[in-house]
This record gives sequence, C-alpha cells and structure tokens, in this order.
Amino acid sequence: MDALLVYSLLTMGGLGVFFSAALAIADKKLRVEEDPRIGLAVEVLPGANCGACGFAGCNAYAEAVVTAGAGINRCPVGGQGAIDGLALIMGVEATTAVKHVVRLMCRGTASLAREKAHYDGPTSCAVQDLVSGGAKACQWGCLGGGDCVSVCTFGALEMGPDGLPVVYEDLCMACAACVTACPRDLFELHPVTREFFVFCKNHDDPKTAKDVCEVACTGCTICARNSEGAITMVENLAVIDHEKINPAIIPIEKCKTRAIGWLHPQPEPAAVGAAGGSAGATTED
Repeated sequence: MDALLVYSLLTMGGLGVFFSAALAIADKKLRVEEDPRIGLAVEVLPGANCGACGFAGCNAYAEAVVTAGAGINRCPVGGQGAIDGLALIMGVEATTAVKHVVRLMCRGTASLAREKAHYDGPTSCAVQDLVSGGAKACQWGCLGGGDCVSVCTFGALEMGPDGLPVVYEDLCMACAACVTACPRDLFELHPVTREFFVFCKNHDDPKTAKDVCEVACTGCTICARNSEGAITMVENLAVIDHEKINPAIIPIEKCKTRAIGWLHPQPEPAAVGAAGGSAGATTED
C-alpha cells in the first residue's frame, strides 16, 4: 500500500477520534439537563399543537409552564383534564376550566345582505376580500368562502345553506384557527354561556348600513342609551362590554334590524297571574 495513502488514512482516523472525543466531552460539560416535569407535562397535554395556548405547540407550552410560570389553564383543547394534570405536576391548585367557543358576529345571509355585483372568481374569503371584496355590498360581512371551515381541524364548522358558517359548540375547542383565518374578523372567542351579542361588524353610516343589509347595526344608539354604560357606540357600531352588560335592561325589541339579541331563544320571565299563579313561554329574540 502506498505510504501516502496509509498516512492519510491514519491522519483522518486520528482526527475523527479526536473530534469525537472533543464532542463527547463538550456534550457532557455543556449539557443542560431538561426538567423531567416538562416531559410529564407534554404527556398530559392533548398533542393537538393548535397554538390556542399562545405557544408554538404542546411542547413549547409544557416548557413554558414548567420553566416560565405560564398558566396551567391555557389549553382549551385539553380542558379540565389538562389543567388537573398540570396542577398535579407543578404542585399547585387546579383551577376550573371554562369552556370557550367561537361566535360568528354576522347574520347577513344571502337573502338578507344585498349583492353589489355578481362575483365570479376564487371562492376563498381571503382572495375575495383582497381582490374585489366579494359579491356582498356590505364590506364588513361574511364572504361565505369557507376559509374558517377549511382550517378547523375539529370539525366544529361547516357552511350552512344560507351562506354563513355554522358552529357546533360541542366540537369547538377554541383553538382560534377560524378567528385568524377570517379576513373580516367576524369570529370571536367567548365563554359558552355567553349568548348576548351585537351580531354585526358594520361601521358604515346608518343609511348605508341599512341599505346593504337588513340585519345590520344602524347606529341608532337605542341599546347604548339604555345599557347603563355597558354599550358604547364606536364608529356607528354598538359595542358591548360583556363584563358590565345586563341583557335584561336592553330594549332589544326596539332594534328594528334585530342586530342585537340572543344567540339562542331565551325563556320569557314567568308572568305572575291575578291569582298568584305563574306562566312561562319560550320565544325567539
């Protein structure tokens, strides 16, 4: 064998052994031991990696809980089970999970929202909003392209026959993917028990709002004037402070467009009869 070849092989082999040993020593000296609680935290999380907790994924959230003091109640998908598991790992008291779901702040169906023109193009809401604003005259309303449905990995959304997405509360995990996907910010996350809203995002002047949609908020201020400060007018739109609102005092029957009201029908208060009896009925808002 050629001496030069032998010398080269020995040199390369020696360098390989040297660098391997150096890396092994460096790994031992510089290694940062991972807190074992991180692995335990990952195991109690659902592994959805949806980002609803505000972190890149379940691993990042687990690390933040263990090393940075992140709250143990930030995983809506894991619910109470995740909270209980993280509380046990961290040695803290478990809080009670409050289920959140998305609410659609638009009731402008195909029959109620006026069209400005026929739209022929990509159906994606993002594309419609960017290119021409879609077919609806209301520049604030739902475009009906179903981008929200496409990004929901839990099957909690589907497009209804009236052109608006339908939310299935029992399947919604509050991951907020649809909130991000909607180019018109029509989805909001709320506690599942919260059902009183202004179902509109239109900031047009009253006449324009009324012209473009039959169920738009026209900025009449009736609800705001009777809300004891819980409803304010922001650029012609009634905005609710949900921490202050008392729906019982809001004269929703005076809202001509029915833009404000209940998501689901509410039972009427029991009416006390002359003989002291009571009667109740369920009506739609």
